[in-house]
This record gives sequence, structure tokens and C-alpha cells, in this order.
Amino acid sequence: MSILCGLPILECVYCLGCARWLWQKCLYTAGHESENWGLATAEEFEPVPRLCRLILSVYEDDLRYPLWAPPGGYGINPDWVIVKRTYEETGGCATPYMIYLDHDNVDIVLAIRGLNLAKESDYAVLLDNKLGQTKFDGGYVHNGLLKAAKWIFDAECELLRDLVEMNPDYRLTFAGHSLGAGIVSLIAMYAVQNRDKLGTIERKRIRCFAMAPARCVSLNLAVRYADVINSVVLQDDFLPRTTTALEDVYKSIFCLPCLLCLMCLKDTCTLEEKKLKDPRRLYAPGRLYHIVERKPFR
Repeated sequence: MSILCGLPILECVYCLGCARWLWQKCLYTAGHESENWGLATAEEFEPVPRLCRLILSVYEDDLRYPLWAPPGGYGINPDWVIVKRTYEETGGCATPYMIYLDHDNVDIVLAIRGLNLAKESDYAVLLDNKLGQTKFDGGYVHNGLLKAAKWIFDAECELLRDLVEMNPDYRLTFAGHSLGAGIVSLIAMYAVQNRDKLGTIERKRIRCFAMAPARCVSLNLAVRYADVINSVVLQDDFLPRTTTALEDVYKSIFCLPCLLCLMCLKDTCTLEEKKLKDPRRLYAPGRLYHIVERKPFR
């Protein structure tokens, strides 16, 4: 039919699907995705820039002689660093992290760095998941990230309990970026479920800030832990939005156009209501903050 009419119908449908997908992912979401959300207050968003600098400091080998400090420095006191774990110490079970006792802000902070593109162990954590593989507290979570979260919690729970008991007025804050954001989100959830291992700490004193997190919890868990976990998404950041299994991405790295083609057609033809009804589907955790730096063509 398309040949007789001189119009390649299938190709037109595919191009329209791709155009719609690109518009939604790259243009529409920039300003319109959160246009009906309420504005965050300065008080509730105040910890975010400070914790971002703290997460960045985990990348440094020596905090007293930093190599990549942002303008103004990291804003931390090296003497208040309780522990700082490297890849050698974690054995590849988790990314490097740091426990920092922030006396200025009355905070006990466990900060985890993001994905290291040169470390196979980080990819192993990301790829260790299948749809609906792992259940947790009545929902579903990312299997590899939960394993990493449990490893860190079990390794540091005694130290964290001592810090909580020695500083009864301090909050317990988990913060991370990218891969680390997914891990700290699940650590926070696991900590809430195992508060007895952290001494006498109330749920309201536990909080988490996940910067550009991977999708790691089902929708019911994202809502249930919204009082504990805060996710921060910048503009059109890819990782918190991608619904394609990361395993498929890496397996298809040499046929990326084919993968994008399938993603376009799948997102175009799948109703949003159907996606929401799948209890195994993973989402960014907790309460979302969307930073919109600019809107397209403005």
C-alpha cells in the first residue's frame, strides 16, 4: 500500500514516534514536567548544596590537600571525618564512602560517591537486577543496590549507633550521587526498618538526599518513604528517567540505534496508565525536587 501511494507509511510512523519521544525527553520535560508542582522553601532545600559538596569530597584522596575542590572549597573540616572507605576496603561491594560528623549543622552524614566509569565492580552493582527480582517491605527494589546498601549498613551500623548515642540531638543523614544515590536511598529504607540496630533513634531523625538517583524502588515504596528520602533531579537528567534496563543498554552498545528505535516505539505505544499499574516498575525514590535551570528556546 505504501509503495503504491509513494509514501513509506512505516517509516513515517517510526519518525513521528522518534520525534515525539525526543520532544518529551529533551524539550517537554525541561519546564513542563514539574510546572504544577509546589515550590520548595529555602529551609527545606538548604541542605542540598552543602551535601553536594560533601559528596564531591569523597572523590578526593586527601581532603587536606584537595585536587578538585569547587570554588569556596568543600566547606568541611577534615578533623571531623570519622571514616573514609576506598574501593580496596569495600572490596567492590560498594562505591567509596565517608562518615562525617558535622557539628556545625548537627548532622551525622554518610556520603557515597557516584559511578566510577573505570570500575567493573560499579557496573556489576548496576547490572545486578531484573524486573520484579527483589521484594522489600511490600514493594520492589533494585537487587544490586540493595545488596550494596546492606553491605554498608552491616559494616558501619555499630559505628553509626555509637555516633547516634554520643550525639542524641544530631540527625542521621544519608547522601549520595548517581549510583551512590540509589545505594543511600536503600540504606535509609533499611535503616528505618532496623532502627533497633542504631540505638534509640526516631524515624523523623533519619533522612536521605539522593542526587540524580537511579530508579531503585517501586511506586508504593517511593510514596511510603517520601518523609525520609528526598531525590534531586537537575533539568533533564537521564538516569532518574530511564526505564530501559541498564543491562540491555550495555549489551546493545554496538547497536545503540536499534535500542533507541525500540525505546521510541515502546514509549510511544505504551499507555502511561499501564506503566503505573505495573507494581514491579521502579521509580526515583521519595520526594522529588526538580531543578529547572532554563526552558528550551528561552
